[in-house]
Amino acid sequence: MDRDDLAGRVIGAAIAVHKHLGPGLLESAYETCLAIELRHLGIPFERQKILPITYRDEDINDAYRIDFVINNELILELKAVETLMPIHTAQTLTYLRLANIKTALLINFNVPLLRDGIKRLSL
Repeated sequence: MDRDDLAGRVIGAAIAVHKHLGPGLLESAYETCLAIELRHLGIPFERQKILPITYRDEDINDAYRIDFVINNELILELKAVETLMPIHTAQTLTYLRLANIKTALLINFNVPLLRDGIKRLSL
């Protein structure tokens, strides 16, 4: 499956979760339900994937955790905030660069219509 098809399936899964739960919950609730939905759809993923970094020749193994890495080719970063801020985009772009992945979806579940909370990012 190509990256666009994969992104479309992941967006569909997120929409299903949002339709069922609605806005206003904590990010962790959406993350857990999305993991169930992705598993149900047979989409391979890693949840809370540790992203190590190196600083001054020292490895920091628990520096960051990516919400989801989908099929080793798509980062999925979840938020449940009033408004996506530039720092959320910067964080996701940094994850892309450090993980050497080309595409990410930044999804804010705290919106009335989920399509208004989805931002696709690429390097």
